[in-house]
Amino acid sequence: MQKYVFPEGFLWGAAASATQTEGAANEGGKGKNIWDHWYEIEPDRFYQDVGPSETSDFYHHYKEDIKRMKDINMNSFRTSISWSRLLPDGVNINQEAVDFYNQVIDELLKNDVTPIINLYHFDMPFHLQEIEGWENREVVESFAYYAKTAFHLFGDRVKRWTTFNEPIVPVEMGYLNDFHYPCVVDMKRAVTVAYHTMLASAMAIGEYRNMNQDGEIGIILNLTPSYPRSQDEADLKAAEIADLFFNRSFLDPSVLGEYPVELIQLLKEHDLLPQTFDGDHALIKENIVDFLGVNYYQPRRVKKKETPVDDSHGILPTHFFDSYIWPERRMNPHRGWEIYEKGVYDIAINIRDNYNNIPWYVAENGMGVSDEERFMDDSNMIQDDYRIEFYQEHLKWLHKGIEEGSNCFGYHVWTFMDNWSWLNAYKNRYGFYRVDINNQKRYLKKSGYWFKEVVERNGL
Repeated sequence: MQKYVFPEGFLWGAAASATQTEGAANEGGKGKNIWDHWYEIEPDRFYQDVGPSETSDFYHHYKEDIKRMKDINMNSFRTSISWSRLLPDGVNINQEAVDFYNQVIDELLKNDVTPIINLYHFDMPFHLQEIEGWENREVVESFAYYAKTAFHLFGDRVKRWTTFNEPIVPVEMGYLNDFHYPCVVDMKRAVTVAYHTMLASAMAIGEYRNMNQDGEIGIILNLTPSYPRSQDEADLKAAEIADLFFNRSFLDPSVLGEYPVELIQLLKEHDLLPQTFDGDHALIKENIVDFLGVNYYQPRRVKKKETPVDDSHGILPTHFFDSYIWPERRMNPHRGWEIYEKGVYDIAINIRDNYNNIPWYVAENGMGVSDEERFMDDSNMIQDDYRIEFYQEHLKWLHKGIEEGSNCFGYHVWTFMDNWSWLNAYKNRYGFYRVDINNQKRYLKKSGYWFKEVVERNGL
């Protein structure tokens, strides 16, 4: 007997990105992006020296892969367009890219898989990074041109678009930590990058609306609930600041059309405000999203600042709070992340109560595991019961949020097949299908069979 039935028309699927799946980094007229460049100059930074040219080769295998999506009853799929493939020089359209993306979109539709197309997933074209990337306001205009081009080329069939996936990640990893290119640690520059990204999102939304296309446009944010150690005033303040920096800095302007007053005051107090121009406020106010995608993996647990402050890189978000280890936490030992299924419910209720109950969907949720071959049976199937349990528990909490009125219309996992994951390459696997990167063969995991049944029943 089914206990958790989801709304009619619920989207069941998976998420991916161009750079992490396409491969063919030097084929089809594609221009270089920051990942191609970084791998060229520092290949040792990448796990087992596996770079972006050696991904899961969706570029050549998309037809079979989309058939595999249909085989497990996926009714939707979110991926991204590679900016540097579509516009290698930023201006001229690459017809080979147009042909590829047209074929992918048409193949998805032919297999009754609804495409959700994202415009930017961490993959700045290198020629734009050479002029300082998102630090340079000119790149905002370049992105708007790219977005308009994509809408014009593919908007007749793509009816759900998103501007950015996890825009806080390039900020946090590339400008607050030495984990993504350009490996800058400078909060003033990080704030500028975040602000220009938000302007770019709003400008792209404006372009979409001006074209009067009959679809919807949103943004995908990784919302990580910030839980305080206690109800002590200092712990609560620490959690509030973490939430301002890592959640509300994009959530509020995207959905409500304005930045939190508390965030502006905090940045002003520490001389971190970005340069603004007349019209910026109206641009953001007038171009809020139609829907929201939410990526959820783990919570953030914080407490008041108790450790010594490191001033070697100036002020950083970690000057305002410390991480806190919850004594009751359960861990994914492979990835080093806490598993806290209730977080997706808390997100659902927050959106319902504080963000106009905007339509939203879970755009990513997944469990990365290393050395999964340990769990392979004699038939070459990975018995990933741990992943099935992870999804089941999150879906139960999501269902509770929907039952209580949160306007959620779908659930996408990360990811359809094992893919390349930035510096970690193929260290942690997430897919329904195992990918052997030596021969590009795909093998369905136990979780794929489970998911097929869930979609067929529209519930658990």
